[in-house]
Amino acid sequence: MTFDLSGRIAVVTGAGGLLGRQHVAALAEAGARVVAVDCEDARLAHAGWLAPRGKGRVLTFGADVTEPDSVGDLRRFVLEQCGQIDVLVNNAAIDDKVEGSLDAGAASRFEEYPLAQWRRVLEVNVTGVFLTSQVLGAEMARRGSGSIVNVASTYGLVGPDPSLYAQPDGTRPFVKAPAYPASKGAVIAFTRYLAAYWGESGVRVNALAPGGVENGQAPYFIENYARRTPLGRMAAPDDYRGALVFLASDGSRYMTGATLVVDGGFTAW
Repeated sequence: MTFDLSGRIAVVTGAGGLLGRQHVAALAEAGARVVAVDCEDARLAHAGWLAPRGKGRVLTFGADVTEPDSVGDLRRFVLEQCGQIDVLVNNAAIDDKVEGSLDAGAASRFEEYPLAQWRRVLEVNVTGVFLTSQVLGAEMARRGSGSIVNVASTYGLVGPDPSLYAQPDGTRPFVKAPAYPASKGAVIAFTRYLAAYWGESGVRVNALAPGGVENGQAPYFIENYARRTPLGRMAAPDDYRGALVFLASDGSRYMTGATLVVDGGFTAW
């Protein structure tokens, strides 16, 4: 029963995204009552189907993790509806992806990377983690228990490999932009800070560093990534469920300030 989350209240930010949906499902199936949070209400419309699959129940709430008033409203909602906060998964993030959130090539390169995009990524990926931890984590500290899981990335540990983005003819229509790796490195450092700061308050803080997830990227990229990874493939969206439940539950009760790397061996070489 170490991994049982029955009776726990979990908040997941960025819940409408590819991994966010998996995080919500994993926690609900482990027994938690989950508050699924996203800045776009439309992205949360599908979350209702998760509830029957788990012992927990899923609630949804629209909030902007970069806005103090919005995060304050989230805190009030969770406490009014659920009475407490036991788990916080800081998953909300912006990623300049291979499948193209920027206008392809030039804009993703460091020399031409837009300052506005740099600021926006850091605002969501770093300030968003800071603010939700400050507002919701403080409630955990007040109660004397809780687990915060900050979703980082292997790119917070190692630099992006430029060869992954090379087409068979050698050209690179996209390269990994600088803001995402910088922000995820900051998340890992912030995780250590909070773990040291809140250890005596009974709040554990760890980071989960996932590898790349297959999600409609160009075939050449998927093949390049698979060759670069000892297990020979990109992650499936549900490959991180077990790690997340482990960090959220008493299974990791003597673990704080750590970064759990789940990447198919990508950072092993």
